[in-house]
Amino acid sequence: MSGLPHTLRERAAATRLLILDVDGVLTDGRLHYGPDGEQLKVFHVKDGLGLRLLMDEGVEVAVISARRAPALERRLKELRVERAQLGRGDKLAALHELLGELEVDASEVAFMGDDVLDLPVMRAVGLGITPADGHPLVRAEADWVTLGEGGRGAVREVADALLDARGRLEGAVEDHLARRAGAKPSSGA
Repeated sequence: MSGLPHTLRERAAATRLLILDVDGVLTDGRLHYGPDGEQLKVFHVKDGLGLRLLMDEGVEVAVISARRAPALERRLKELRVERAQLGRGDKLAALHELLGELEVDASEVAFMGDDVLDLPVMRAVGLGITPADGHPLVRAEADWVTLGEGGRGAVREVADALLDARGRLEGAVEDHLARRAGAKPSSGA
């Protein structure tokens, strides 16, 4: 179903927390500035739905980013992603804070980053992921390189793969559709 290597399905199924970098993962990495100097970001709607499906299935989602931006904070609020470590230059310290706060072992964490600042976190977790257009040094160390590029559906690819590894992709989709139609979900979360 996904580009997830079969050898990683067990680690994917055990993931309790997905942590994402922002620029180059949730966005395509380009920085846009408005006429008044405000930072604009473009997010892919499919990534957002994938994150909702994951959270509805009980997988925590968090963000660690060296940057802060009102557009990002708004998007995270829309998605109901409550765990965000923004403006954090030391991403590894932010990871350890999240692990303590959520009482999750690093082996139960999947992290998706795209550049060398993400390597310390990627090396510390159970499943290190980078988008297809991640930096070559990051791609070389990642457990999994997605087929999609950052900001263009790569996060949805990860969400679908994590759900598929749990045997819950189709069920999560059907439950989501039932909730949207006002019906009671049949099973799962």
